[in-house]
Amino acid sequence: MRAREHGIVIGTGTPGPHNAITDVAGMRVGHTTLISGEGPRVTGRGPIRTGVTVILPHGGSTFDEPLYAGLHWLNGCGEITGMASLDEFGMLTSPIALTNTASVGVVRDTLVEIEVIGGRQAWSLPVVGETWDGRLNDINGQHVRREHVHQAYREASDGPVAEGSVGGGTGMICHGFKGGIGTASRVVDGYTVGVLVQANHGRRDRLTVNGVNVGARLPAEPVAHEGAGSIIGIVATDAPLLPHQCRRLAQRAGLGVARTGGAGENFSGDGFLCFSTGNRNLPSAALDSNTPRTYQVTVLSDEHIDPLFYAVIEATEEAIVNALVAAETMTGADDLTVTGLDGATLAKVLTT
Repeated sequence: MRAREHGIVIGTGTPGPHNAITDVAGMRVGHTTLISGEGPRVTGRGPIRTGVTVILPHGGSTFDEPLYAGLHWLNGCGEITGMASLDEFGMLTSPIALTNTASVGVVRDTLVEIEVIGGRQAWSLPVVGETWDGRLNDINGQHVRREHVHQAYREASDGPVAEGSVGGGTGMICHGFKGGIGTASRVVDGYTVGVLVQANHGRRDRLTVNGVNVGARLPAEPVAHEGAGSIIGIVATDAPLLPHQCRRLAQRAGLGVARTGGAGENFSGDGFLCFSTGNRNLPSAALDSNTPRTYQVTVLSDEHIDPLFYAVIEATEEAIVNALVAAETMTGADDLTVTGLDGATLAKVLTT
């Protein structure tokens, strides 16, 4: 169940039909979830609690129809590949994938295989983000394989998005509870803003929802992996934005993290990428002599961007809460058990 199904309404904005990043037209999300084994950790054998999530930004080829994009790091103890090129040109030219820290390489290489070796394009610098699932998962066993990336890519779809312990979020811990994938959206001034997070960050005693420090009110219990994790946030919008405006929206995702008590701790990798589907007529990333010398784009005036800022902040906060309440209690490597945050309990705490 999601936060709103428990009566927990974040902020005052209006969600899209699915309250998900896929409310931005053309967006698709796919997961491959890997769960097997139990007991003591044996590197290369398990237990396995991990996976991969693939985000396809629109219905066409992002290489042939790149999108303006921007990145912001709240704290840089993390990795998102392809960022040198994205920062240089302000364009997203590939799908996006999320996985665990040790599997970035195979996920990146498989996206190259799909896009380049598959004949769809001439070259690729894929965007792959990571967070560390080494408490619950045999992370050094590198259990994410190329076939798992192919599956997530192939099964990516629009509509509702599975949340919690799925895909890249399978083995993640958030604010001392079981974490993972969460998403939410807002519709404002005729535009849609969607956010998807892979939440693996925060401390129990700082967890805040709708301005209430619920972490201090929830039942005390041993907590694993506090204050040393990461969150990756993907922000999508159909508002016509330039790269610097995408970067500014990405920056506001950090305020959504802060509203839930996140602080970008020293050993946390908190990175946010925003892209806009508002201009689909940008020149292809291909080396093409037929590329026009000039082209026209539609741009939202900066004077009208504040409502999008508010939308990103609210959607990020709700995406984190959705990740928490959707993720059930999990026992992983070395019999470590991380408790899921019960949505009904959270709702009760918020009203007492």
